Amino acid sequence: MISQNTTPATSTPAPESEQAMTLIEHLVELRTRLVRAGFGVLLGLIVGVVLVIPDGPVELVDIIIKTFAPLDNPYPPIQAVTTPEQFSSFMGVALTIGIIIAMPVLVYQLLAFIVPGLTDRERKVLYISIPFVTLFFLAGIVFGWFITVPTAIRFLIGFSGSELIQAQPTLSDFLSTITTLLLVNGVVFELPVIIYVLAFLGVVTTKQLGKYRRFALVAVVIIAAVITPTGDPINLLLLAIPMYLLYEVGVIMSRFVPKRA
Repeated sequence: MISQNTTPATSTPAPESEQAMTLIEHLVELRTRLVRAGFGVLLGLIVGVVLVIPDGPVELVDIIIKTFAPLDNPYPPIQAVTTPEQFSSFMGVALTIGIIIAMPVLVYQLLAFIVPGLTDRERKVLYISIPFVTLFFLAGIVFGWFITVPTAIRFLIGFSGSELIQAQPTLSDFLSTITTLLLVNGVVFELPVIIYVLAFLGVVTTKQLGKYRRFALVAVVIIAAVITPTGDPINLLLLAIPMYLLYEVGVIMSRFVPKRA
């Protein structure tokens, strides 16, 4: 007689273990994205060092000073106060160039991490959007170079107009203000592309974007006030107005997103 001593197989759930594995997978994914983004910035930094190095082929720092600093004074327009200021300021400009060059890689890695589990079609759209990311970012840099930065520097340096005040900013402060404004303008101009990609991925819809337009306006003003490096109202308006217009451009672009199956 066959002994019926077998016990049914039971599967013990291990939610804590599964959650731990999910968390580890997310951390590994984050590390991978950060490494790839950092590698892109490093390559851009090498190019930036070549562009800013003294007696180099471009001498970009001299070009920036000649373009934006007041040159009608008998004394040099910029001064270096601390011992390492020249080196650190030049490297700061080189790092900004590295970030500018690596911006398409940074945006792609960010979107790929925020929206995991992309299909081949969605991943293809992200790849297609990279040239537009580059184009809009460069448009923001150009806008900052010709509009935002000259207006901001003239307003800030010539604010008092007093003959008793000698306007001679330090090298680090001058270059930091300019590079920050340029980066902020470039990032702001990415808004339409980011809205389109998020709409394609189903994160937002045109109806939602239009419904919360008033809240978007308030958010734009707050964000512009936070990211404005100088904190003055002129720079705030120079960022807030284009940012809201770009939001509206993003809303229009979201209307052309193909319907998802």
